[in-house]
Amino acid sequence: MPGRAGTSRKAARRAGSSIRRVLVVDDSKAQRRILRAYLTRWGFHVLEAASGEDALEICRSHDIDLVLSDWMMPGMNGLEFCAAFRRATPDRYGYFILLTSKSEKGEVAHGLEMGADDFLTKPVSATELRARITAGERILRMERELTKKNILIREALEEISTLYDSLDRDLAEARNLQTALVQETSRDYGGAHVSLLLRPSGHVGGDLVGVFDIAPGRFGVFAIDVSGHGVASALMTARIAAYLSGGSPDQNIALRQMPDGSVAPRAPADVARRLDRLIRESIQTELYFTMMLGHFEIATGRGVFAQCGHPHACLQRARGKVEFIGRGGLPIGLVPRGSWENFELRLAPGERLLLASDGITECTDSRGRQLGEQGLARLMRRNRRLKGETFLDALMWDLSNCVEDGNFPDDISAVLLEYDGPDAAAPAGGSPRAGPQATA
Repeated sequence: MPGRAGTSRKAARRAGSSIRRVLVVDDSKAQRRILRAYLTRWGFHVLEAASGEDALEICRSHDIDLVLSDWMMPGMNGLEFCAAFRRATPDRYGYFILLTSKSEKGEVAHGLEMGADDFLTKPVSATELRARITAGERILRMERELTKKNILIREALEEISTLYDSLDRDLAEARNLQTALVQETSRDYGGAHVSLLLRPSGHVGGDLVGVFDIAPGRFGVFAIDVSGHGVASALMTARIAAYLSGGSPDQNIALRQMPDGSVAPRAPADVARRLDRLIRESIQTELYFTMMLGHFEIATGRGVFAQCGHPHACLQRARGKVEFIGRGGLPIGLVPRGSWENFELRLAPGERLLLASDGITECTDSRGRQLGEQGLARLMRRNRRLKGETFLDALMWDLSNCVEDGNFPDDISAVLLEYDGPDAAAPAGGSPRAGPQATA
């Protein structure tokens, strides 16, 4: 009875071991019997093979944790069987101990190169065998734990990859929706022409530019840059677009209905205050945005603008000289109860106004130097003979040559207002309607 209890306790300990099934390979039946006796007493399940070929057949139908193999055997020797065993079990590591009478260092090194983990010299000592198996158990335990962790990591990566693919499809669809907002990238008013530029730095962006009709001979323009990048910024631009791009005064907060039924522009600074209040009361977000908003009258060349943290407007004279104008001002939604001021400008025939985002002025070259206002002025002078979208294409080309690898760290956006003068023929119509807009 005591002997049976001891055997049961050993078997219970083996159940929690990393080594449960042992394969003994030896052409000597007596040697196999001795090893089986040791291993069985220690609680292992033992399988036997008289040759390397027979051992491989067993390995194909059983998961082997530990192999005790004689080196010198007829047919396939121990080293050849070790190499074949490794090839046959690539997904499950088994600890391999070679039994040999060889003691030369060169032979041992060759055995390690073939895939053996340890060696035992014949005749086998039970104490030494037990110690080598214990060492093998530690290694296999670590290997099995590492395998489990690798499986978890692989499953996590697969799940992340699936989520990323889903997100990537959603972002691609979001970009399509943003692109759908762009009805036209230019508008010809006869005496003035407006062109829009958008270049997002990612799938979706936080820049917004547009133009809207007010009345015959009058129109409004805006350039907006929402803080941050990605989905949250893109959603904010969509919300702002609804405030500025409606086809009636009830939808566009930059317009107001007059008592006689006509439509007039609101003062841009007043629009900034209204947007600031809407952002704080209805959206309640930590995002903020910069803006340049104004309205322009073709008959006089007069424009009224408000600058809200956006880069200064670039006014290019007919001879190419560039001036930067604006009153500064805080971004909208950045601090409570911000204040903004209107400023006026007048364009003479042949002059133009560029409202550029900081993605242009802060564009850096390979040495980390920003383009800045002076760099932008240089590019405008270089391309002063180009008009409309051709000018904006040339500007993008120059910027691409400045940045390393042609990758822009921020969204690129701009509004180009070119003034030909009041004598140019105006298009028919002019009733208030949604103007072209673009988001990046």
